[in-house]
Amino acid sequence: MIRTLPQNRRYTLTFRLYIILFYAFLFAPLVITCVLAFNDSNFPSLPWKGVSFDWFLANGPERIGLLHDRSNLRSILVSAQTAFWVSILSVTVGTMGAFLFEQENFKGKQGLYFLALTPLVIPGVILGISILLAANSLGIFFEDNFGVDIPLFRPSFWLVVFGQFSFISTFVLLVVSARLKKFDPSLEEAALNLGATRFDVIRHITLPFLRPALFGSGAVAFLMSFENFNTTLFLVGSETTLPINLYLQVRDGSTPIINAVSLLLIVSTSTLAVINLLASSRSKSA
Repeated sequence: MIRTLPQNRRYTLTFRLYIILFYAFLFAPLVITCVLAFNDSNFPSLPWKGVSFDWFLANGPERIGLLHDRSNLRSILVSAQTAFWVSILSVTVGTMGAFLFEQENFKGKQGLYFLALTPLVIPGVILGISILLAANSLGIFFEDNFGVDIPLFRPSFWLVVFGQFSFISTFVLLVVSARLKKFDPSLEEAALNLGATRFDVIRHITLPFLRPALFGSGAVAFLMSFENFNTTLFLVGSETTLPINLYLQVRDGSTPIINAVSLLLIVSTSTLAVINLLASSRSKSA
């Protein structure tokens, strides 16, 4: 829509209706889920039976709230720990990869860059199955030939971390690379001519310039890891992440505690997104 041109009234009304319906389609399910978290019912759906905080605070025997549900609290902790390590590894390796691919005299850059992007086009289910089969094969090989049982090669916490890291690091690579392309190399050359070491240049010039991209990609990596389901489903061990735990509850039938968990996730992820936005804005202004 070009604002400077005269607009047909019917077109304007249709356009506004489309915008309203679009955002209603996006946010109405989230709003309903949040509202049902306070429904005084034993089922996570309508009809509405009054306001209740039982699904957050109750401690039995008939109802168990989220704050006293050890299973969900444990899965939230496992998801947070997984997302923390995935984001740390992804930001570290993705940033180093971005530096590598920005080298002009780096041979084979196009081929390796294509391989780095490959995880983005592989479905998460296929990626999870492939990592599981590869890990099991390596585990059997080491056990048969050396008599060594390596826990990493069977479904476990760290296998989930490395499985998610294998594709989330690609997103970090793309974000940091896009930011690095805007960097002026003459700043590094000037610092080197003034006696700074290569490490000093990276620490005091390059990394501060990349700070918005590092914070943003780290936040995205954390959220992607926290909510990942399809890849994690094949790699998870006895310590289930929150998406896997919620899937098991929905499959077997659950209570509105699922809505309470969803409300907690919506609030926490929205808060993290706002903090990341504010931090990025301050970094750019600085």
